[in-house]
Amino acid sequence: MKNYRLNTIREESQKGSILSAVRGMKPLFEGEKGTLIAAFTMIILFASCSLVAPFLIGRAVDMYVIPGNLHGILISGLVILAIYVGSFFTNYFQLLWMGGVGQRLLYRLRNQIFMKLGVLPVAFFNANKAGDLISRINSDTNNLNTFFAQTLTRFVGSIFLILGAAAFAIGINWKLGLVTIVPAILIALATQATASWVKKKNAKSLQATGLLSAEIQESLENFKVIVAFNRRDYFREKFSIANNHNYNTSLKAGIINNIFQPTYDFASNIAMLIVLVWGIYMISQGHFTIGFLVSFLVYVDRFYNPLRQLAALWSSFQLALAAWDRISDILNLESDLKVLSNHPTPTLPLAGEGAAPILEFKDVSFEYSKDKPVLNHINLKLEKGKTYALVGPTGGGKTTTASLMARLYDPTSGTVFLEGQDIRTYDARHRAKKIGFILQEPYLFGATVREAIMYGTYDAHANDEEVMLDIKKTGLDNLLIRFDKGLDTSIPEDGSMSLGQRQIIAFMRAVVRTPDILILDEATANIDTVTEEILETILSKLPAETTKVIIAHRLNTIQNADEIFFVNSGTITNAGSFDHAVEMLMHGKRNS
Repeated sequence: MKNYRLNTIREESQKGSILSAVRGMKPLFEGEKGTLIAAFTMIILFASCSLVAPFLIGRAVDMYVIPGNLHGILISGLVILAIYVGSFFTNYFQLLWMGGVGQRLLYRLRNQIFMKLGVLPVAFFNANKAGDLISRINSDTNNLNTFFAQTLTRFVGSIFLILGAAAFAIGINWKLGLVTIVPAILIALATQATASWVKKKNAKSLQATGLLSAEIQESLENFKVIVAFNRRDYFREKFSIANNHNYNTSLKAGIINNIFQPTYDFASNIAMLIVLVWGIYMISQGHFTIGFLVSFLVYVDRFYNPLRQLAALWSSFQLALAAWDRISDILNLESDLKVLSNHPTPTLPLAGEGAAPILEFKDVSFEYSKDKPVLNHINLKLEKGKTYALVGPTGGGKTTTASLMARLYDPTSGTVFLEGQDIRTYDARHRAKKIGFILQEPYLFGATVREAIMYGTYDAHANDEEVMLDIKKTGLDNLLIRFDKGLDTSIPEDGSMSLGQRQIIAFMRAVVRTPDILILDEATANIDTVTEEILETILSKLPAETTKVIIAHRLNTIQNADEIFFVNSGTITNAGSFDHAVEMLMHGKRNS
């Protein structure tokens, strides 16, 4: 069986590059081209306004402030004010438009992830904790939204400001300009060299958050057990371990994410000091003006202030890349339960009175993990209209056998045939219509009994008359008296509806479909004897061609089975009579 366990921390060779991440995200931006162009235009205009203003200030100091030209000062002040107003509006619109892009990306991304989860097999959910998946859908996607809505615009704007400020500074005095930007270049190279390390620490932090979410969900879902055994100390201890791990990884990531900002602050202060000392010296020599010194100091600030922002934004960028790695782990998965097309119908040996078996296992083996087989080279035939029982010790492979019948898994080797055709050639809709599965622990969708029954059986346009007609045809209307308001009975979310009542609804949901094969996995384990007798009566009223497969520990539920199979240690043996099946169960032995 395919390994569906998601990556936690990627090895160096598995890490996606920035370019590959951009290519992977490209489909998410369909229809956003115009908005992105407009937003980035606003970013460039905002940066341009921020860069022109210092030059005009320096020019005004030399031409109007020092000579005392009030008219010139007024005109210059109005021009600079107009530039700042333009800067305000360009900044506002780029934030507004990119915020919209970020929210739409978040919407599409969560849709894509959820749609992907909807086509993945049961094995995927067995291999991964629900809390971690929730963290990827909520927290990781929100990190990407924050990056595109806020960080990206500041990131791009900062780069334009840095390049523009460097160009203006070098244009004013190239020697002084080069000296002031050298410290920044050295620090930028160090930042790039540590990018992989920063990303790895952020990935560990995200993983720890996912594990904490999984631990909380698991503990809350099973809190009744914790209370029943009075093991709140165990609950606190497990949570404390997960919380401490999350705290330590988050703390390390936070320290690393902020380690560069003080360095850039120090470099900025050094650069300012160099400019001030050298500038004053050049003014004293007559090679520089006070206005140019003022402009130069502002450009140094325009250069280093975005660098300080980049130091903070760089960690956000690495966090977004780590989040994308976790999200793409899901998006890149493919189900191994493919529907085979143009697959030839095999010629099978006939069974019974010239009829092909409705379901057949042909040399079927299965294992959940490598070298741990559950079933070994099983050959099994089920005929239409018969009732089969699967018995055996706990962990013997009964539920696995039933899951293979319903194609919740594919065999590791061998083939399962449905109506003489490879079950893999049936699409999910037709297969689900032919095979009904009632689980031991039912989960109900919908707010009322009606909605729960209609789930997976009727389309959105089905009416109450149609539903009630099918319920009466299958004799399920006798069960509705167990609910005070019939089909309109609400299904409470607080767990106050008994497990037996939920099982009855799950039973009705499966039987009303009149499937060709009905699998009952301990389906009557949580209901009373009277209700069980009603269900058995309903089962007897199913169409004569319906094949029933019953997994049960209560022996009275299998007394009337046509054939009983003993499942244990990778084998399935025909137990023969009911008494022999009981003997095999009691002694845990196979029929020789």
